[in-house]
Amino acid sequence: MGDMANTTTEKTSKRSWFKGLKSEYKKIVWPDKEALTKQSIAVVIVTVILGLIISALDALIELGIGVILG
Repeated sequence: MGDMANTTTEKTSKRSWFKGLKSEYKKIVWPDKEALTKQSIAVVIVTVILGLIISALDALIELGIGVILG
């Protein structure tokens, strides 16, 4: 009989978890198309800039190691 009570509690727990998930999902505020576009463009620009900085640093470090090692 102990197993039956444990199964019932587990099912109730899962249902409660899904109800909580559903209520939290309803609280999400989705961005409009304009905000999403602006944010996406900002992410792409920052990614490109950081990529260029990392590439430049990599080239400088490679050049410095080449000079040190001859």
